Amino acid sequence: MKHQLRRAVLAATTILAAGALTPPPVQAISRNEDRVRGDQWHLRYLRTAEAHRISKGDGTIVAVPDTGVYPHPDLAENLLSGKDIVAGGGNGWSDASGHGTGMAGLIAAHGRKSNTGALGIAPNAKILPIFVSPQGGAEADALAAGIEFAINRHVDVISISSGGGLTARLRTAVEAAVRANIVVVAAAGNYPEDPGVIYPASLPGVIAAGGITRTGEHAAISVTGPEVDVVAPAVDIYSTSINGKYRKGTGTSSATAIVAGAAALVRSKYPDLPADEVVHRLTATAVDKGPPGRDDQYGYGVIDLVAALTADVPPLGFESAVASAPADGGGTATAAAEAADEGDGGATARGLATLGVIVAAGGAWALIARRRRRGDDPPPRISR
Repeated sequence: MKHQLRRAVLAATTILAAGALTPPPVQAISRNEDRVRGDQWHLRYLRTAEAHRISKGDGTIVAVPDTGVYPHPDLAENLLSGKDIVAGGGNGWSDASGHGTGMAGLIAAHGRKSNTGALGIAPNAKILPIFVSPQGGAEADALAAGIEFAINRHVDVISISSGGGLTARLRTAVEAAVRANIVVVAAAGNYPEDPGVIYPASLPGVIAAGGITRTGEHAAISVTGPEVDVVAPAVDIYSTSINGKYRKGTGTSSATAIVAGAAALVRSKYPDLPADEVVHRLTATAVDKGPPGRDDQYGYGVIDLVAALTADVPPLGFESAVASAPADGGGTATAAAEAADEGDGGATARGLATLGVIVAAGGAWALIARRRRRGDDPPPRISR
C-alpha cells in the first residue's frame, strides 16, 4: 500500500522548474555550470559514478524541512509541491538564504546535458520541500510540523540539516516518522555553536551525521559524541543555490544531505527493505576511521555508497541467532543460515555492537567479520 501511495504522489505532484543548528554564513557564488561538477569533490570521493550504475534513487521521495527550495535548473525536474509551514499556504519553492536549495541539490540535483551542472547523490529521487525557517534556524515545533507533513506525504527519507532544542511535539514527530518506516537523517551539529550532538540527531532512531574533510579526516567543525552514527564529506561542498547560482558550504548540514541521498539510493535498490535495515546497510558497510570500531568522531565510519548497494548484509538478529546456535548445528543454526541467504540485513542506527568474531560450536558455523579500511576488498557483513 505504501508503495502505491508513493507512486500516486509522484504522479500527481512532480513539478518542472517553476530551534536551530545555525549553518555557517554562505553566499551564492558565481560558478559556471560547466565548472561546478568538477568542484564537487565529494562525488569522486564517494565513487558516485559507480554507485549510479546500480541505483539513482528512482521511485523515492526525500523530504527537506529547511528554508524552502528554489527551482534551480539543475534540480527543478525533481521538485514536488511541498508546504510553507511558517507562513502557510505556500508550496515550499521560495528560498531566501539558499540553504534548503543547497541541501536539496546535494540529495537530488540532476544536472544538465553533457555532464554539467550540479549533481546529487540520488539524481532520480524526488524532493519534497518544506519551508520551516527563513534562515536555517527552525523552531522545534515548526520542524515538528514539517516532519508531520512529510509523514502524511509518505516520504521515504527525511533530511534534517538543522536542529537545536527539543519539545514534546518534536520528539513525538520523530518517533512517528520512525514508526512510519521512514529513514530520518539529521545533522550532528557544528562547532563552536553546538557543544555536542544536537536534537533531533541525538534522538533514538535518527541517523546522526558528522563530517569529514577532503582527505577523509574528521572535520573540525563537526561535533563529536556517542550519538554520531556515520560521517560524510562536509568541507567546501558545492551545490545549488537561489537564482540559478551555486553555493559552497562547510558543515554537518552538507554531510546530512549526502547521507540522506545515500539512504535514497538504498531504498530505491531495495524498495521492500524496512527503514531500520536501510540504516544498518549504511552503518554496516561504512569505512572505519579512527580507533577500530565505532568512535565519537566518525561513528561507524564514512558512508560507502557502492558497498551499501552491493554488500551481502545478513538480516537483523543474525548475530544473536548464530551465537545461540546449538553445537549439533540444528534448530537455531538452520534458521540463521536461511536468514543469512536473504542478504538484505538491518539494525537500528543506535546501540549497535561493534563487528567481531562469531563462532558456533561443533564446527557448523565460523563467521569472521572485520571493520573495513579504505582499499580493502569488501568483506561479508553481519548485523552489529
